[in-house]
Amino acid sequence: MNNLGGQCVESLVEAFESIDHDRPTVFISYTIKGWSTPLAGHKDNHGGLMTTTQMDEFKRQMGVADGEEWEKFSLVKDAAATQKFLDQVPFFAKGTRRFSAPSVEVGAAVELTDREIASQAGFGKILDEIAKNNPTLSERIVTTSPDVTVTTNLTGWVNRKGLFARNELNDEFKDQRIPSAQKWAFSPDGQHIELGIAEMNLFLLLGAAGLSHSVFGERLLPIGAVYDPFVARGLDALNYACYQDSRFMIVGTPSGVTLAPEGGAHQSIGTQLIGMSQDGLAAFEPAYVDELSAIMHWAFDYMQRDGEGDPDERTWLRDETGGSVYLRLSTNPIEQPQWRKDDAFKQGVIDGAYWMREPGPNAEIVIAYQGVVAPEVIEAAGRIGEDRRDIGVLACTSADRLNAGWTAAQRARRRGQTDAQSHIDRLLAQLPPHCTIITVTDGHPATLGWLGAVAGHRTVPLGVEHFGQTGTIADLYAHYGINADAIVSVAQNIVQGRPVRHLREVI
Repeated sequence: MNNLGGQCVESLVEAFESIDHDRPTVFISYTIKGWSTPLAGHKDNHGGLMTTTQMDEFKRQMGVADGEEWEKFSLVKDAAATQKFLDQVPFFAKGTRRFSAPSVEVGAAVELTDREIASQAGFGKILDEIAKNNPTLSERIVTTSPDVTVTTNLTGWVNRKGLFARNELNDEFKDQRIPSAQKWAFSPDGQHIELGIAEMNLFLLLGAAGLSHSVFGERLLPIGAVYDPFVARGLDALNYACYQDSRFMIVGTPSGVTLAPEGGAHQSIGTQLIGMSQDGLAAFEPAYVDELSAIMHWAFDYMQRDGEGDPDERTWLRDETGGSVYLRLSTNPIEQPQWRKDDAFKQGVIDGAYWMREPGPNAEIVIAYQGVVAPEVIEAAGRIGEDRRDIGVLACTSADRLNAGWTAAQRARRRGQTDAQSHIDRLLAQLPPHCTIITVTDGHPATLGWLGAVAGHRTVPLGVEHFGQTGTIADLYAHYGINADAIVSVAQNIVQGRPVRHLREVI
């Protein structure tokens, strides 16, 4: 079997022209891989190459002269007529197919007053405030979620903005007088798209909506909310959305071992590393809601940047190019600090880290953390600081941006720009050589474990490497060695000169 018809141009044209409507249509063409070449249908031809002799014969059969292999019309007898035809087909007749859209004014950052709140709840409240008070921005936001709309705190937003459908559909629960806090009426004016349990569909939708400015000339700011463990279900679509330079915000929540009683089914370990390694995606994991507010305010602008410009030599990040944003949030409510408004704090949050507790000149211990483990770190630092006054606490909001800036600065230094310094270079430059960095996160320890390589400091990374345990959050933090007791024990061993061979020996 070889001539299955899929390579017959006449048959293809006939099939295409037989469609007289604009409904979605699938054409299935049976083809032979490598058709018309000496490798046609051969099981090894996926990586096969023709010999020089075979290629010369192939070019002769196709009528391609030497040196014209890459010419646009090397196979066409009348190039001018072909170009004229192409200029008139509907695909090109109206000019470019790539459009642009004006930027949407972001407005002021949202400020909340909650004294104890989880970052996931803060995300929902910030969106609700935007829906209520910022029509310019909110009318361009489209949210979506794979069956976890309520449990990712999108209720307030959806109640105000409604669900999208081509035709109006009443809220059946309301019609049947069944009590519910959710107002689920569908209409063409709705701004939330409810998906079934299909994370791949989520990322396909975000990728498509995030290209609306270039495909349709209309700006949308898509936001998707998903259980953080299930980010991995849509990685192929996520990767190619970023590859196409789509612009969206993905919110992964709950993350880590937040849903401790549910065991491994809802625990995420490696998503921080996904955020760090995915090109075109700026990943953040704030502990506090004032950090989250600053990040979201920045993100709505970052998602609209035009992709032009050189790296900022202050951080060596390519912020001018813009991109998509990943927020890794938690359902664990923690006590909030007094709302911080100063520009230096906000800039540190966006750049990826700031000193929550500045280290002294003789610091023996610095604790660097990312995410919701902040209370455990602060408690541990207070206990260690009872007899070690120079201890520092580094609040990392984005290991991704810290690492990206550091590696970019290293490249610049290798190219001769010896004074190139990233944000993390400057933060850690003030530490004495004998200082040890203890890193803590509710996720994989490798997320921050690289910090010791920045300036050559000894580093002890603490985190979660295994899933499946069930219990309270306190139980699991103790089990995995990321609670205050474990941090203090590690620090005591360090300052007393005892080796930390395995965490189990010091808990």
